[in-house]
Amino acid sequence: MNLGLFFSMIVAHIVGAEFQNTKNEATHFTAFAGSESCRDCHRADYDLWAQSNHALAERPLQVATDRTAFNPPRDFKHGDETTTARIQNGQFQIVTLGLESNRQPYRIERVFGHDPLIQFLTPFPGGRYQVQEASYDPKSNQWFYVYGDDLRNPGEYGHWTGRGMNWNSQCAECHNTRLKKNYDAGTDSYHTTMAEMGVGCEACHGPLKAHVEWRNAHTNTTLLDPTVFKLSPARIVGLCGSCHSRNTDLTENFKPGDSFYDHYALETLDGDKRWYPDGQIKDEDYEFEAFLGSKMYQDGVICLDCHNPHSYKNTLQGNDLCMRCHIGGYPKAPKIDPVSHTHECKSDCIGCHMPVTVYMQRHPRRDHGFTIPDPLLTKELNVPNACNRCHAGKTTDWSLKYADEWYGTNMNRSTRERARWIAAAESGEAEANEKMIGLLADTNQSPYWRAVAATFLEQWAVEPATQTALLAQLKSEHPLVREKAVRSLEPALSDTNVASALQGMLSDPLRNVRVAAAWVLRATVDMQGQAGQDLQRMLDLEADQPTGQFEEAMLLLSRQQPAEALVHLKKATAWDKLSPPFLCTQAQVQDQLGQLAGALKTLDQAEAAVPDDPHIPYVRAMILARNGRNEEAKAAVNRALKLQPGFQPALGLLNNLHPKSP
Repeated sequence: MNLGLFFSMIVAHIVGAEFQNTKNEATHFTAFAGSESCRDCHRADYDLWAQSNHALAERPLQVATDRTAFNPPRDFKHGDETTTARIQNGQFQIVTLGLESNRQPYRIERVFGHDPLIQFLTPFPGGRYQVQEASYDPKSNQWFYVYGDDLRNPGEYGHWTGRGMNWNSQCAECHNTRLKKNYDAGTDSYHTTMAEMGVGCEACHGPLKAHVEWRNAHTNTTLLDPTVFKLSPARIVGLCGSCHSRNTDLTENFKPGDSFYDHYALETLDGDKRWYPDGQIKDEDYEFEAFLGSKMYQDGVICLDCHNPHSYKNTLQGNDLCMRCHIGGYPKAPKIDPVSHTHECKSDCIGCHMPVTVYMQRHPRRDHGFTIPDPLLTKELNVPNACNRCHAGKTTDWSLKYADEWYGTNMNRSTRERARWIAAAESGEAEANEKMIGLLADTNQSPYWRAVAATFLEQWAVEPATQTALLAQLKSEHPLVREKAVRSLEPALSDTNVASALQGMLSDPLRNVRVAAAWVLRATVDMQGQAGQDLQRMLDLEADQPTGQFEEAMLLLSRQQPAEALVHLKKATAWDKLSPPFLCTQAQVQDQLGQLAGALKTLDQAEAAVPDDPHIPYVRAMILARNGRNEEAKAAVNRALKLQPGFQPALGLLNNLHPKSP
């Protein structure tokens, strides 16, 4: 028998058995030994890790280490608010606006992050920890407001006291090792547990107690430890991506060696414009998606080719890291002469191909898309380019002149054309449909970009050619492409061929695809079947967030259970008072249940919170018209049109409200 296969089978058995009973916390963590158990045998790797951002991702407050930030006490202003960091009666405190809109001291219990900024965790009732908006820069010894000019008020979802800044739900999983959120929906409380605070050795290597015990019992042997397994390159990238991506957690049970797509639904470039059309990061998108769309990843480069697995720093400095491959001899890495390639520009490789965006006011992050700086895309689509990021005082035309002069027709590359057509698809231009169909079918493109194409094709899913293209990708070799194709076919669900094909996707081997199919078929899917259970598990994991409550309501509404859906909608709007979709949907369901007064009151709340959103008066107009109050409906629809002239839904409703000529 193949010895490697034998070891893999043993490891699979050990790992699988350990995680069967996820409800029993004592059993759940028994296979973990803790990072300290690695130190004596792996001293060099341990020492690198111990000083890393992963090891220090979260830790208890340490008086000697953290005193500098709080002593002497300091005030800093953000907007009209003043926050104080201090030590009083031996307690580390941040004095700031809290739940009751009054300024009061909050105790600091844990430290969150290490470099380039530190945040602090405050314990709240119900097992919660909240992430303070007052943050500290250890290099400059300065306090600052992490949201910048985005001033948030108590009671808002994104305020430090709100659910958007709740540690248990939003942060804890990636800053700790093998964390279980353990949310109790009945009491709206948490009983969060973890194997180890911080990102320890076992976060990447898996549970190691069996390894420690085997090694202690075999100190004088050259045998290979059967409890240790080696990850494939794809699984290594997925392991990094589990935290370095925007995603929806499907299981809360990911472990090293698992498929990323069996535990996460990946967010990708779509119509929400969180990435630029060429794939560069825009919002706080982390590194994973841009990397999946890069030529580097497509040609086999993985995270550990550039990053030390224990310090997480670059393995070589400056251009030496890139030139290790780009000196010739690597078929997929073109030979590059740094002098002639950069011409008069003094930037290094990553300065041009991995530009920096600063998040959280102090955190510079490099784009991992390895994109080509293209001033022409800046001029056409407002896509940033590395030239003007460095030469901020120069115009786009200045950069374009040198790009054309130095690189000429080499700038007319397929990535430029792809960005143009994705921008067109974002804008809903009909001509982009055919281009997205071509991108979806192009196997020379990475699965990431094909999945992006599938996502944009949803807007044309009722067209026969688009349906055919999407249906063909239900057999794609890559689960990300299959998932996005499934989701984009929802508008065509009334077609029996589409419905039948999607029914078959409920038994896909990967959970991300099964959940997508169950969601699209939510009106009829068997919730006791595998895909239905997968979907419900995801919804249960999101039940502590307003989006989770809203999705649960959408599921119930699709299954003709409006009264039950209203319960979840009221939770969603209570937890996020500034979300028009939540409030408008609640009002419509209230009207459906004969609660007109309640529906109008909900819309009053919505308009008071978000007075400039045309959808709210439009929904009011629809509800009033359904109840025969046409004059009031006209007034409401005119308010919508005043907020957004040319708002097509409002114009259509206004035409219907005019009395017909005799």
